[in-house]
Amino acid sequence: MSLLDLAPVIPVVVIDDVETAVPLARALVSGGLPAIEVTLRTAVATEAIRRIADQVPDAVIGAGTVRNSRDIAASVEAGAKFLVSPGTTQALIEALDASGVPYLPGAATASEVMALAERGVKELKFFPAEAAGGVPYLKSLAGPLPDVRFCPTGGIKPATAPDYLALPNVGCVGGTWLTPADALATGDWARIEKLASEAAALR
Repeated sequence: MSLLDLAPVIPVVVIDDVETAVPLARALVSGGLPAIEVTLRTAVATEAIRRIADQVPDAVIGAGTVRNSRDIAASVEAGAKFLVSPGTTQALIEALDASGVPYLPGAATASEVMALAERGVKELKFFPAEAAGGVPYLKSLAGPLPDVRFCPTGGIKPATAPDYLALPNVGCVGGTWLTPADALATGDWARIEKLASEAAALR
């Protein structure tokens, strides 16, 4: 099954305290969102991926904000099952190809999408979604590039997610709203599970 078809929303999470990684993942999975993207924006991100991979077997754990071959190697070694990049360079796409795991390379323009499609990559991250044109832009890409599907990420909210999900070229969206900072700080896993359940019901 395609990564884009696992759930309507992929939670995009930033983990500062590694002790929150496992209960956070369990709450998201219990709410119906198995695919989880841990961004490589903190010093504990790879350890968080490792713990989730080891202790939450129902989670499909991935690494986000992947920018180079070092990020790829560290993420795969930690147990990441997929990789997500904010953009795409020639060196990065070659390293992603060689990683042996599924990936969503970032693209924000028609030319970037076409270049990736020429390589046979037809499932992409559209980032930053809202700033790059949002729903109207993605809708305009569906005509000339009907065989490419996206996971738009960046600025998407619960109220706007259904508009993206209604597009024929959108498989799922990436969302940061599922893990509010105050809920993480207080360990309010029930709230996170509720947010995940609501997101899982968007489609």
